[in-house]
Amino acid sequence: MTSNAVLENPLMEFLEFGPMTLHSSMDLDCFLKMAIRFPDLRLEREKNGKVIIMTPVKKGSGRRELSVAFFVKLWNHTTGLGEVHGPSSGFYLPDGAFKSPDCAWISDERLAQLPENADEYFISVAPDFVVEIRSSSDRLSVLKKKMTEVWMANGVRLAWLIDPYSEKVWIYREGREVEVLKGFEGKKLKGEELMPGMELALKEMMVKK
Repeated sequence: MTSNAVLENPLMEFLEFGPMTLHSSMDLDCFLKMAIRFPDLRLEREKNGKVIIMTPVKKGSGRRELSVAFFVKLWNHTTGLGEVHGPSSGFYLPDGAFKSPDCAWISDERLAQLPENADEYFISVAPDFVVEIRSSSDRLSVLKKKMTEVWMANGVRLAWLIDPYSEKVWIYREGREVEVLKGFEGKKLKGEELMPGMELALKEMMVKK
């Protein structure tokens, strides 16, 4: 399908300007049916039932998402301490929200809380670690709210919000103040006590000029 053909879809045209929030609230059962019915759409649900259709990933965002997942996966492959998930995985969180981070890691301890045959269901525990990477269509204020009111409020222990356009990272830690890291050149993010030895070189997140 050509790019012109894709843009002839009215929904895709609207999503060029950023995520869309549906006006009516939707209960979880209806949302899950919608997610299964339209697997090509990136859907999220707020705890109040509002449904968000996420913007399709563009070249730079896709590259950065994969870079983060690669380094987290490489670390986890070495340590074998849990599972790594990308933006296509859905997390059903304790407050009723349904979210898909750009990258997530779940410890073996939390994986043990999942029911049998969990591979055939959406993930019903909060990840220990998440990464959200701002795209050009994302509003920073919305992402910051998501980090505090969704991820950290539901039990995430360590989270990174990466803005490649301003070269800033907001580091969220359970029970602690948010730390802001400025500038990417020569700097790394670390998994700290939660994921010892895991590192991400921030040059991987830089916007190509």
